[in-house]
Amino acid sequence: MKLYNKITKFAAPVIAVLAMSGCTKLDESLGSTLTNSQVSNALGSAGTGLLLSAAYADLGGPLTSQDQVFSLMENTTDESLVPTRGGDWDDNGVWRVLHNHTWNADHGQILSVFNSLNKINFDATNVLGFNPSKGQAAEARFIRALALYYLLDLYGQYPIRNPGDNLLLAPEVKSGAAGGDFIISELTAILPDLPTGNGSDKANPDAARTLLMKCYLQRGTWANRAAPTFAAADMAQVIALGNTIMSSGKYSYAANYFDNFNPKNDNSPEAIFRYNNTAGVGANNSGIGARWNMTLHYNSYTPNNPNAGWNGFSTIGSFYSAFNTSVVPTAYGPADTVLDGRLGGRNYQNSKTISGINPGFLVNQQYNENGVPEKDRKGNPLAFVKDIASNMIETGSNLEVTGIRVVKYVPDYTQYGGGPAGNDLMIFRYPDVVLMVAEAKQRTGDAAGALTLVNALRAARNAAPLVTMALVNTSNVEDPNTLLAERGRELYWESVRRTDLQRFGVYLKPWEYKPNDDPKNLLFPVPNQALAANPNLKQNPGY
Repeated sequence: MKLYNKITKFAAPVIAVLAMSGCTKLDESLGSTLTNSQVSNALGSAGTGLLLSAAYADLGGPLTSQDQVFSLMENTTDESLVPTRGGDWDDNGVWRVLHNHTWNADHGQILSVFNSLNKINFDATNVLGFNPSKGQAAEARFIRALALYYLLDLYGQYPIRNPGDNLLLAPEVKSGAAGGDFIISELTAILPDLPTGNGSDKANPDAARTLLMKCYLQRGTWANRAAPTFAAADMAQVIALGNTIMSSGKYSYAANYFDNFNPKNDNSPEAIFRYNNTAGVGANNSGIGARWNMTLHYNSYTPNNPNAGWNGFSTIGSFYSAFNTSVVPTAYGPADTVLDGRLGGRNYQNSKTISGINPGFLVNQQYNENGVPEKDRKGNPLAFVKDIASNMIETGSNLEVTGIRVVKYVPDYTQYGGGPAGNDLMIFRYPDVVLMVAEAKQRTGDAAGALTLVNALRAARNAAPLVTMALVNTSNVEDPNTLLAERGRELYWESVRRTDLQRFGVYLKPWEYKPNDDPKNLLFPVPNQALAANPNLKQNPGY
């Protein structure tokens, strides 16, 4: 579909939408063109709604798949890595170069994410060309703003068109501080028009406020990645927006942390904005099901061998140990689960009785639903160990068991035979709002107020209160008594860690399996294909 003056090339998709919506037939002759007015009149409000639904559906691929936004946001950090295990997970080293920051402008995932986010950008803008209602336009602009936020954060720039732009010219490109200012202006403008009756699976005022908070926090980082700044006025905006959400009475902490990620999490009291997975793909393939398949061992769920897991994604030992704020050494085993409910290790609803798997961090010997110790494919004990080969290439007896595994989304075993998993993807959760307010308070001198908010959250997660809390320890990224560590403990594997590490000024610091770094890696390269298609895009320095 073409959203501007002439849409000859995209007539077929528009006519397909008309067919689905039962709208008036369009009369066209060979070689003719259709104007936006003609198509808008034929589509009507129902057809425009279909275009908006398509924009919402676009969120699924880039935000749920293991090799999209999640990979760039998590595998480039201390929270996640994907070792090569024999012939599995090598893919010419694409996963390893993400964790050790040695990618280049031809990396397939970097190209794929750029393209998929720009598809959201295009399809959301497309809605604006077909006479949407105020509410529809506001929702479309929110979806577009979300895509632009990710593009700016990852690549430092984004292309943008508006209805009526000259299609013979390359799209305008916004970057850095100006790019952030545009997103902020869009969200501010649409806030009064977003439907207040929308649930958490649709753009709503609190979702816009949350994204605005993220933009104000990131504003100084986008302006200067190497030396982020935090203007008092921006922090005041974060606190004001967050207080509006926190005082609304709409949200509360879930009774169990993993209730936010189970197959019925559409009713989570923490959900501000989520991707509704009911139109997703089968749990065994990709979509939200990838969140457990990508980390679990092939034998993790006996009735479904050999498709129980893909035996890849892991976390590093020092990130796991950051859940331990006590003086007692980390045990890397069941004893640690008393430290913090977010580590998991409890008998969660039907998960353990069906598979033996409890959500959280999986380390040491694994058991099936009958309590029988499981084995790997060679007949060795299936016992996950924290240490991974220094080059992230596994061989020998540890081939299948290295790396602590992470199951944040509770597997939906009822859907394992096909069809979408019931879990919805949490994009914005209430605790993130609380932690952003705490961060803004601490950055403006209210350390006591920040600590009060953090300790209330920790109490809800069955974790002991912090006595003191720094923003960050630049000499130790995993220092557990910092606000950065608390964000990691609450929001691990939710596609925010890269953003956080940059904002706290430690993204270039060493951690396990990433000893050195280059300042150019503060931004991903703009894919070469994109540069060839749009001369207004500029390659980021160093690539």
